[in-house]
Amino acid sequence: MSDILATLVSQAAEQTARRLAARPVPELTALAAAAPPPRDLAAALREPGLSVIAEMKPRSPSRGALTDDYRPAERARAYRDGGASAVSVLTHEDGFGGSPEHLPVARAESGLPVLRKDFIVDEYQILEARALGADAVLLIVAALSAPRLVELLGHARNLDMEALVETHNAEEVDTALAAGATVIGVNHRDLRDFSIDRTLSARLRSRVGPERVMVAESGVRDARDARELARAGVDAVLVGELLMRADDPGATIKELIA
Repeated sequence: MSDILATLVSQAAEQTARRLAARPVPELTALAAAAPPPRDLAAALREPGLSVIAEMKPRSPSRGALTDDYRPAERARAYRDGGASAVSVLTHEDGFGGSPEHLPVARAESGLPVLRKDFIVDEYQILEARALGADAVLLIVAALSAPRLVELLGHARNLDMEALVETHNAEEVDTALAAGATVIGVNHRDLRDFSIDRTLSARLRSRVGPERVMVAESGVRDARDARELARAGVDAVLVGELLMRADDPGATIKELIA
């Protein structure tokens, strides 16, 4: 694990410890049992054409502040109106300025499947996501051992949730496949130094295989990038910074999927 990734994972663990102390597992378990059934992320991303997972995050460790007017409810509605297939919500506090409390807001206002995007290494984070209405969680291969990935993927599925399993190279794709992932992300951003390689998705598409949903993550700058990824055979793109900086994020989504 890189120093940057290790720091983000450590911060997420500290956030989880604070939240566990405030809201213990039995309380979350009851909330999760009472939550509406999860929406099907995989099915939403399998719809014809290129799908967009529209991301909500006020800042990033590599780019700093992305907006000075972060309104999750308004943004979720704009993403829905623009034609997004799902919403990704950054819930990591220290590095991204997010909060798990934005999950139910995004779900209610968008009507779309909602992904909790965080550095998840503990079952509590998955249970909390379901209790707050999330339909799916992000699992990062680089942050987990292979056995731990299997355990957390199984925990998500026990809650009827999907997992977007994030990879960055062929070895990590193989780990995701061996774990039984059905939605596999290829992150163009190297979490060791935050550099971008937009050719990764095209190079790894055949390894992921056509029977699994493939999501290209990070580095989508415009509609041209989206079209190139669609031609490479990806099913969806996860787009954050472009939408967070856009004056009209709904219109930007329409351009990406046109």
